[in-house]
Amino acid sequence: MVNIARIFEPSDLFNNGLIVCQKKPKEHSYGIFYGENPLDFTFPLVLLQMSLVILVTHLLHFLLKPFRQPKIVSEILGGIILGPSVLGRNEKYRAYMFPVNSYYMIRNIGVVGFMYFFFLAGVKMDITVITRARKKHWYIGLAGVVASFCSSLTVAVLERRSFDKETAKASSIWGISSSLSMASFPVLYPIIRELNLLSSGIGRMALYTAIVSDVTGMNTLLIFEVWKQGEHRAIVALWYVVCFMGIVTSIVGAARQAMLWIVRNTPEGKPVDQIYVVTVLAGVMVVGFIADMFGLTIVNGPLWLGLAVPDGPPLGAIVVEKSETFVRNIFMPFSFLYIGIIFDFSYVIEQWSQLKPFVLMVLAAYMARLVSTLVVSRFFDMVVKDSLALSLIMSLKGEVDILLFLHLTDRTIIGREHFTVIVITVAAVTALVTPLISILYNPTRPYMVNKRRNIQHSPPNTELHIVACIHGEENLSGVLKLLEVSNPTANSPISVYALYMVELVGRSNPVLIDHKKENQEQVVSDNSNFSSIQHALRIFQEARGECLKISSYTTITSKKSMYQDICELALSKKACLIIVLFNKNNGVNSNVLAHAPCSVGILVDRSRSPFQNLVKNSMHRHLAVIFLGGADAREALSYADRMAVNPDISLTVIRFLSHENEGDNKMEKKLDDGLVTWFWVKSEGSNRIVYREVVVRNGEETIASIQALDKERYDLWIVGRKNGINPVLLKGLSNWSENNELGVIGDYVASADFDSKASVLAVQQQVLRGQDKGSSASVLGGYSFCTRK
Repeated sequence: MVNIARIFEPSDLFNNGLIVCQKKPKEHSYGIFYGENPLDFTFPLVLLQMSLVILVTHLLHFLLKPFRQPKIVSEILGGIILGPSVLGRNEKYRAYMFPVNSYYMIRNIGVVGFMYFFFLAGVKMDITVITRARKKHWYIGLAGVVASFCSSLTVAVLERRSFDKETAKASSIWGISSSLSMASFPVLYPIIRELNLLSSGIGRMALYTAIVSDVTGMNTLLIFEVWKQGEHRAIVALWYVVCFMGIVTSIVGAARQAMLWIVRNTPEGKPVDQIYVVTVLAGVMVVGFIADMFGLTIVNGPLWLGLAVPDGPPLGAIVVEKSETFVRNIFMPFSFLYIGIIFDFSYVIEQWSQLKPFVLMVLAAYMARLVSTLVVSRFFDMVVKDSLALSLIMSLKGEVDILLFLHLTDRTIIGREHFTVIVITVAAVTALVTPLISILYNPTRPYMVNKRRNIQHSPPNTELHIVACIHGEENLSGVLKLLEVSNPTANSPISVYALYMVELVGRSNPVLIDHKKENQEQVVSDNSNFSSIQHALRIFQEARGECLKISSYTTITSKKSMYQDICELALSKKACLIIVLFNKNNGVNSNVLAHAPCSVGILVDRSRSPFQNLVKNSMHRHLAVIFLGGADAREALSYADRMAVNPDISLTVIRFLSHENEGDNKMEKKLDDGLVTWFWVKSEGSNRIVYREVVVRNGEETIASIQALDKERYDLWIVGRKNGINPVLLKGLSNWSENNELGVIGDYVASADFDSKASVLAVQQQVLRGQDKGSSASVLGGYSFCTRK
């Protein structure tokens, strides 16, 4: 390097503009009372910038959320608003908020944000799912990459003369086309999660296809990097490949083995030691430094380190839990602020004529991916709406696309104006496409059916299919006791589909596992509860012989999407009843109640006896049905009637009627009378079954009558949830209920005010597709219950 101080005198350096004098920034202020402006100091300025960008981003997200806009749109707009294109056009604002010296601080924090974003994306990404990808995932993923790559490459070759010297190079065209052909998992996953499509068919297909696209796209980008390195000297390209392979091998070999050792030495059910978490997070900086030192893209190292972290608990889950909130809400806003500072719409206006070929490349790549994904999806017999929804999902753009073109900008392959076009494209495509996906694809659409799937209308002496949802060992006993009293017999066997529900933490790929397939056992082998639960189910089934069959499943997905797997399993297995455990802080049950393809029972488990008692001879149990009328009450009585066939069960049915039939719905009353009369005539000769009627004038008398019952006598209370109940029976109680999932009466019986140690089952009868809840339309299909024996 030439020392210019030896060639020019100091005065000549100033006169020729080779030296620019700037005021040295101060770090800390003594305060405004000393007449100092806090914005003249580095640290207060950084704090203000951080506060401003976080405030603007979250405000925009709050305003745009009703329009179904994902968070990335508000983050991009927040950076643009604070940058030179909007507020930055005011010179005073720019001089105070973003002086020249602050640019480097924002850039460095922004790059660190991208490093940790890619690290966390790698932690949550299970690259091994590519081995489970089906043929259609490969075809759709490869078709999208190849079509978009070839389309943009063709446009670039035809318009090559319009590009400047650096952009027109063959390696540069390859790099731009490769970047445009990506459909990245880290981009698609958060948007699919926001749209609540994680456990839907389209969501799963998009995530599998995105991994295929990522693997293909990374190879084309690697070719570009090697090609570009070799333009200077061929030996540099060789060293680049050697360094890349060395870093990847070190991470996958040494780093992953160390992390697997951490997992093995962490006791089951215990969190990973804090020192290991800190070491892993600090390792992101180390591998970022090494990657940058050898000329690799700075996020390459963090991404591979993230892929090396064993996903899920205990290590992957706690790494994500400890760092994701800080990265997403502190670091990433700075990343988008950095993007907003580079973004300048005036460049696009001034150089539009030179930008047209580049815009054509972008449009060609986008349209080619959209059309190719649609065509290949149709080839695999997907319906048009689902094919179009998948095409739109695979066309989404985000952080990965922005960072790829930011890298091209740093290499001077493209200019600031080209980068601005990319940012506009990412924001516009994502903002327009995301609401369209919500309109085209409704994940709940397939679940509700027109065919009756409930207990009341099931033919006698047929197999009953039940989906039993299990959260953990602590509520397994209650579910098994309910199955026990459900009375499986040789003439009327029960098939149970036990679904163990695990919240998706520290990984992105949701899975629904059928444990009859041995090759999928490894997916949940790290969960200490699973083996004990499956062992208990096996013992319970063996004790009941041929009359009870239990099939085990596990779903690993987000709580928001968990109901989709429950409903999908119930639909595919033609279940008549879904049993879920009551949980005040669990949003799963409300979604199951709203979308279930069959009846639903919510169990409040108060049993405390150990599981071992269930495999012994059954003890005598007393059940009580509180019958207030309506479809849900009829379903509850039908279920109780099935239980009462067991000679070890005593059943008491208490029917509540309004004084002088006040408020009765004639159709509901007629159907209630028909079922109750049939039940009483059938059971009249049994000394184990008691039927009583209570006449009340309002909700207060209803509660008083229930409170007067012998609470110590019963082991299980069965109530209809709410549909079709005469409002007079609940008059004055509408504001009393705290848990809408159980209904008013179910909530009261399960509350501490009732002071009962018995469990409670609140039943909701199947709601047919297109039927309003509480409508008597669901019961106009005849009196099939009268044919039961």
